[in-house]
Amino acid sequence: MKKLLYLSILLFSILSFGQNDKLFDQGKELYKNGKYQQAINSWMQILENGQTSSELYFNIANAQYKLNQIGPSIYYYEKALQLSPNDSDIKTNLAFAENARIDAIEPLPQSVFTKWYKNIADTFTYDGWAILAVGFSIVFVILFLLYYFSHIEKRKRLLFATSMLSIVLLLGAVTMAFLTYGDYSKNQPAIIFANQIEVKSEPSMGSNSAFVLHEGTKVQIMAQDGNWFRISLADGKDGWIPASDLKQL
Repeated sequence: MKKLLYLSILLFSILSFGQNDKLFDQGKELYKNGKYQQAINSWMQILENGQTSSELYFNIANAQYKLNQIGPSIYYYEKALQLSPNDSDIKTNLAFAENARIDAIEPLPQSVFTKWYKNIADTFTYDGWAILAVGFSIVFVILFLLYYFSHIEKRKRLLFATSMLSIVLLLGAVTMAFLTYGDYSKNQPAIIFANQIEVKSEPSMGSNSAFVLHEGTKVQIMAQDGNWFRISLADGKDGWIPASDLKQL
């Protein structure tokens, strides 16, 4: 019975992937013919089937950009970038879409330490730092064992020094893994989808308007109160907007 169930699941998965490939190719053909909305409809069916990829998000973003849908295009470029953070094509097209936004947000100036930390932290994800820490721990064990069983004085000193260095690097990698995981946990970006929205000082339509945002602006979600999100901008401004006016990444 179990074997039959596994075979059924496997067969369903194969058929599903085949269907998704057909939809993807169909979308590409529609895109080439300038039928951008129809291409999006084909690709969105793949997302509804539970399959994602940076290439899929990238193509959806390109079609949205062709339709001058700035908010959705930026959203899907960002989704593609999450899966392929070093892809130059995604970064280039995202920059083009961002240039079409109305809002120009000037980030707050960063300290030298913050810039230094960000440059190092962006080298790897928290998973990458954790893997690096495991690698340094293995190197330490190997070097220490070589040191312990070595009988040549110069070699012992060299092995001891390099094993201590690997310990320092291990501690550094572990620290960065925890710090970057903390950053990841607190990071809740979203894209404004409304053409124009008044950001309120409180989670109520009757409260005072703090400032105005437009489609495509990237914000950080800080808190939630019912159907309202408290958002902040890179320039330090914050306020409340209805949850329906943005889409979380």
